[in-house]
Amino acid sequence: MADDDLRSALQQRWESGLSNLLEPSPDEVLSAFAGGCPRCLAISSSWVYLRMCLVCGQVGCCDSSPQTHARLHFEETGHAVVRTIEPDEDWKFSYELNGYLT
Repeated sequence: MADDDLRSALQQRWESGLSNLLEPSPDEVLSAFAGGCPRCLAISSSWVYLRMCLVCGQVGCCDSSPQTHARLHFEETGHAVVRTIEPDEDWKFSYELNGYLT
């Protein structure tokens, strides 16, 4: 599937209501950030940066973190699109495209 086709398919999924987190509110982001990576906390591990799944809202640590829980979430669920929830950052990333979304 071409990148444009995949982007179009992702957009259709968002528009059809499969994700209500495409644009989480600032309160949702702050709340998610405040807790840290739940899976890291459960095993007393550390994380570098946090990502939020835009399909279900799961928070996980980034690929620079020892456990890479955001990527593991994608591998377990197929939920491909995450956003940063770091302060002063605003971007989205697709694991399927292996690239940033605009």
